[in-house]
Amino acid sequence: MQNWKQITSEEDVNKIIEASEIKPQLIFKDSLTCGISAHAKERLKDGYHLMEGKADLHYLDLLQYRSVSGYIAQTLGLTHQSPQIIILKNRKVAYSSSHHAINSAEIVKYL
Repeated sequence: MQNWKQITSEEDVNKIIEASEIKPQLIFKDSLTCGISAHAKERLKDGYHLMEGKADLHYLDLLQYRSVSGYIAQTLGLTHQSPQIIILKNRKVAYSSSHHAINSAEIVKYL
């Protein structure tokens, strides 16, 4: 996903949380072997124009960085899901959605 910053470490997650004090941060957790995740990714690509510039966009390949996904869940007090969208504002989860509920038009309401 072009224009999305890849998350590869717990340090990246901590920087995202910190940056949420200045601008909304959106995390998309993706499983490359999951059909539901592929469908969610297509919906995000189709709705990119709605989100562009309203938040920093971050992408996590959860198969490659499973421990980072677990760190996100633990640190933010969320249940691990895939696919999953998380929006952070002021170091807190402002919105979270998963599976078929991932929808750019709904996401943009929280940015």
